[in-house]
Amino acid sequence: MPAGFGPIPGLKVGHAQSVAEPGGPGTGCTVLLCAEGMVAACDVRGGAVGERELEALRPGHIVERIHGLVFAGGSAFGLAAADGVMRWCAERGIGFDTGVAKVPIVPAAILFDLHLAGASRPDAAMGYAAAKAASGAPPADGNVGAGTGCTVGKLFGMDCAMKAGIGCWTEEVATAEGNARVAALAAVNAFGDIRDPDTGKIIAGTRQSKDSAEFADTAAALRRGQVRKDFGGSNTVLVAVATNAALTRLEAQRVAMMASAGVARTVSPAHTAFDGDIVFAVSAGPAENPLRADVNALGAAAAEAVARAIVRSVTAARSVAGIPGLA
Repeated sequence: MPAGFGPIPGLKVGHAQSVAEPGGPGTGCTVLLCAEGMVAACDVRGGAVGERELEALRPGHIVERIHGLVFAGGSAFGLAAADGVMRWCAERGIGFDTGVAKVPIVPAAILFDLHLAGASRPDAAMGYAAAKAASGAPPADGNVGAGTGCTVGKLFGMDCAMKAGIGCWTEEVATAEGNARVAALAAVNAFGDIRDPDTGKIIAGTRQSKDSAEFADTAAALRRGQVRKDFGGSNTVLVAVATNAALTRLEAQRVAMMASAGVARTVSPAHTAFDGDIVFAVSAGPAENPLRADVNALGAAAAEAVARAIVRSVTAARSVAGIPGLA
């Protein structure tokens, strides 16, 4: 598969963002939608998580499928974007049938981009716009959606950080019934650096100074005692791994756990107390004639897709407000 988010039948992805001027700073949200519902689970690794309705993903919960998944900037303010997605779904009769009304189940997770968001915050209107824009076409990478205000490498503050954004990648798994697709979408706002998983070299992250192109190596600097003692802004890697293979809730949980290895391969250091990292796994496989695939093979493919998507999140990101990007 080429770089990008390979189409998953029944699954749509949409971005919406608000920027002060074209190419300028701002914030945004990204939405994954499935009108028929999708089996979902998540693996929470970060120490600064901001979320909504994650309990609905736990095994044993009465809700078996979700209808949307929202990634948003704006810190906790951004959780409001899920309200707009719920409204969009409700207007179309999408949701969990309670017998009284269909209630859309829309978990959400947020990242801290207030340095670049300015006065803008993802809200219900932005969530609605992202849902309205959602389609089955491959979503854009870079400075879009939840990636609009993303940065990486913040050990020395924003002056020495680099721009990141949305990154996507797709892998496939061979089965007796045909190839199963595993597509990853990552919104990367990490505290640490991004390393190339093939070479181990840092490709984006903390620079030694504002005017330097040399990397400080965040993990090594931390080991030398150069720690951040202040809040310094929360940071987060949010990942959605989607497959057209049929999964149970427990199998989706395993895929999410295995996919988290892709974060550890590329983010250095990963899952810090400053990060709100969450990896979601969703199965949009049809109820009739489901495609079956080995869960371990899917998890291995998911880890690879996540690692490549994270690399794409920085190679596709453009410079904003003096924060350099690689695109």
